[in-house]
Amino acid sequence: MEYETAREFLADIKKEFGREDKEIAKVAESKRLEQERRMMEEFVHKFRRAVKESGYKGRLLVEEFKRSMNSMIY
Repeated sequence: MEYETAREFLADIKKEFGREDKEIAKVAESKRLEQERRMMEEFVHKFRRAVKESGYKGRLLVEEFKRSMNSMIY
C-alpha cells in the first residue's frame, strides 16, 4: 500500500499495532505500581486498573501482584 502522507502512514501503523501498544503500556504501568503506604483496598483498586488490558492472567497476574505489595505483608 502506498501512502500520500506521513500522517496516513502513521495512522495505518497505529490502527494495525495500537492494541499491542496499549497492552505494553498497561504492563509497564503495572511494573511501576507499588503499594507503598496505601491501604490494601486502595492498592487492589489501583492494581486492577493498572493490569486491565495488560494480558496478565493466572499465575503471572498473581506474581505481579505479590511483587508490587509491601514486602512486610507478603
